[in-house]
Amino acid sequence: MELYPLKFKTEYKEKIWGGQKIRTLLGKDFAPLANCGETWEISGLEPNSSEVANGFLAGNTINELVEIYMGDLVGEKIFARYGNMFPLLIKFIDAQSDLSVQVHPDDEYAIQHQLESGKTEMWYVVDADANARINVGFNQNINKQILAQCIQDGTLEQYLNYMPVHAGDTFYIPAGKVHAICKGTLIAEIQQCSDITYRLYDYNRKDAQGKLRPLHIQEACEAMHFNMDHNLPVHYHPVKNRTVQLVRSPYFAANLLDFDQTVEKIYTDMDSFVIYMCLSGHADISFDGGEECLHQGECILIPAAMDEAVLVPESHCKLLEIFIP
Repeated sequence: MELYPLKFKTEYKEKIWGGQKIRTLLGKDFAPLANCGETWEISGLEPNSSEVANGFLAGNTINELVEIYMGDLVGEKIFARYGNMFPLLIKFIDAQSDLSVQVHPDDEYAIQHQLESGKTEMWYVVDADANARINVGFNQNINKQILAQCIQDGTLEQYLNYMPVHAGDTFYIPAGKVHAICKGTLIAEIQQCSDITYRLYDYNRKDAQGKLRPLHIQEACEAMHFNMDHNLPVHYHPVKNRTVQLVRSPYFAANLLDFDQTVEKIYTDMDSFVIYMCLSGHADISFDGGEECLHQGECILIPAAMDEAVLVPESHCKLLEIFIP
């Protein structure tokens, strides 16, 4: 039987900094968790490979389907590059309090240390409280010696580049860039399929057992890129009923589609799967052989073998469109 648009079971993650916006703003029920910091919507990361929720392939994991359908699911060049592991991790993140100041390794560091891959990521701010902010990079030139001293002195935050954030802001976070998601933000995150995080600073915060969470200062310093460039939000102009590019990198591309009219999509020349991540509203997705409805807080994957689809919004809908260029 032919492939079709795939929906997946959400995996909910309790986090010390998590809150309630996954439920109150996205309408996703994470009971019995008290707070939810992350949802993993589509993941190729074992042992958390996402499970299909719809159609005759329900119950299979995405990596099982990559092994079976190969380029028909992900695209021929993508399968040749990544093999049987789906190459992205798609999340929602709700920060009720600040996340740790952290850094992720790049591919070169990952290869040297036998890790699954580097972790370049991007954020799209779905919602932000008044006076919410995030950290991306440093606010001045810094090196390993200065960094080691300010960590020892407890003055690291003075060197961090904090910026106010609002709904719709977008940030590209290449591997090696110091960063921190801060309280009051709900974020859609797209990243390489890796869960490697090195914490530099965690506000002396204790976990539920009263223990300080571990830091990874040596690894973070080794993996970090110390340059100051590209610390600003992504600059884009939203246009109603038009697909607008947000980010394009070797690891993923992301577009914004804010629409209240029917949109026809042609995928013939892409050689990639396409993921739609619904930020608000809902839409019907019609394709040769059927139809699926995509609601706020959900994702759907269009297999690479599909040539076209028609997106029909129910009044108004906002989507992220994600693929590998």
